Amino acid sequence: MSGKKILATNKKARHDYFIDEVFECGIELKGTEVKSIRQGRVNLKEGYASVDNSEVFLKQVHISPYDQGNRFNVDPLRTRKLLLHKSEIRKLIGATTVKGYSLVPMSMYLKNGKVKLELGLGKGKKLYDKRQDLAKKDAMRRIERESKDRY
Repeated sequence: MSGKKILATNKKARHDYFIDEVFECGIELKGTEVKSIRQGRVNLKEGYASVDNSEVFLKQVHISPYDQGNRFNVDPLRTRKLLLHKSEIRKLIGATTVKGYSLVPMSMYLKNGKVKLELGLGKGKKLYDKRQDLAKKDAMRRIERESKDRY
């Protein structure tokens, strides 16, 4: 069974960025972090990724300490290494050197018992872009509501 169980999503990612490409990557985690993630105690909202020395690192993602973890718990905001293919890392290096591109964690999920992260390559939106998106969403919602009322 190769089902995907979503554990956490970053709803602000698509609101704040134009996502051009999405990468699936593994994460280097400790045992208590995995248990805490399985309980859904992870926050991707403030997180981002960066490329340092041809390696990709996930930063500012809060994974709450595991309740029964005692001395094995680690710092909730520690930097975690992301596991990607070399060709993907080269592509990310090229894209992040271009002005305005960022690496944003989109969602965290279980796939075949392994914790995976969906990493989006995106360009930051300006305030007027966000307003346009909200206006489009509102218009679509209004159209849906009116079409329901007719039938």
